[in-house]
Amino acid sequence: MEKFSHLFYNYFTGLGLADNTSKYLNMFALLLLTFLIIFITDLFINKLLINMFSKFAVKTKTQFDDLLIKNKVITNISHIIPFYIILKMIPYIFVDFEFFEDITEKLFKVIYVLLILQIIQSIFNSLRDYIRTFKRFKDKPIESYIQVMMIFMWIGGLLSIFAIVTGMEIWKFITALGAASAVLLLVFKDTILGFVASIQVTVNDMVRIGDWITFQKYGADGNVTEINLATVKVQNFDKTITTIPTYALISDSFKNWRGMENSEGRRIKRALIIKLNSIKYLSENNVDKLKDIQLITGYLNNRQEDIVKYNEKNNIDKNLLINGRNLTNIGVYRKYVETYVENHSAINKDMMVMTRQLPPTTQGIPIEIYAFSSDKRWQNYEYIMADIFDHIIAAVPYFGLEVFELPDNKIFKQV
Repeated sequence: MEKFSHLFYNYFTGLGLADNTSKYLNMFALLLLTFLIIFITDLFINKLLINMFSKFAVKTKTQFDDLLIKNKVITNISHIIPFYIILKMIPYIFVDFEFFEDITEKLFKVIYVLLILQIIQSIFNSLRDYIRTFKRFKDKPIESYIQVMMIFMWIGGLLSIFAIVTGMEIWKFITALGAASAVLLLVFKDTILGFVASIQVTVNDMVRIGDWITFQKYGADGNVTEINLATVKVQNFDKTITTIPTYALISDSFKNWRGMENSEGRRIKRALIIKLNSIKYLSENNVDKLKDIQLITGYLNNRQEDIVKYNEKNNIDKNLLINGRNLTNIGVYRKYVETYVENHSAINKDMMVMTRQLPPTTQGIPIEIYAFSSDKRWQNYEYIMADIFDHIIAAVPYFGLEVFELPDNKIFKQV
């Protein structure tokens, strides 16, 4: 290699150039020659490895080797040998210039460390993509764990770079960092919180990729598209993207709709408010008229029969409707609504179906429907709920009832 160190030196001195000039020109010529050799070597090794690995990947059933090629793991690895060669060649290229030798060697060692980090990153990316091919891991925040591991790798890489540049032993530098640990904790506070949150979110299965969540504090209402170390990305239904800090998932309250989506129906829970002064007892004539409503004909026949028997048995004076047992228009209406909802084709009959009367308010008595639509899709769900309430609102006058609503300008003008 001694001859290689002065390969062009004799040629330049033979041209009559000064000794120092010949050394500089020799150095530049060797540098260009080395780069040319390295370029050709890198190109050859890259093509060779990719061709060999591609043929191997075709024969295997696993997708992992295909992902290694896709994420450029083989390409990055192919650069190792050329870099190793150039590091070995530096002492011979700069044999007459120790200062340049030291700077160049440090520069290429730093690049070598960065190359190793790039290889590790591409391997982790391949692992991430491979793990996501399994159905049970598709909705897990794999990205968070990859980022955590890469943070440790980058810390190690930066420590190595510092040791290369300064010449200080890495362990002495780490010891010195102990005094600055409080500052590091402050700088990496969000990262540490995000890491802890990612673990808790995964272990407790709080959020998965694809879940529909509502987070009012951050204005998020849509599907989770990404969970990483620092943020959770939610694509809202208007196609906007909301970014939420990962640690907010464990420090704040949010709604996850996964339970509804995994169930057999989507809950309908809405009330209609009836005016108090429209509620009354029903006379026999009133009941007979209501028997024309087919959904409750059987119910009214049975109830009226039971009520008549009870009142006769107990000698109840029915000159006043308040005496004894009686049907009320709101009670019959409530039964009608319940029967109508139970017979609705879009309601899941295997889940709870109930029509209930809530405590009276200053506005009236709420009659609430509590049921589950069999179709969970938002648009269809809203259509089903509207269809039910269209009907029961229009049915209110048939029972002599009135729906509460605030007075409008027409009423004030009439007064």
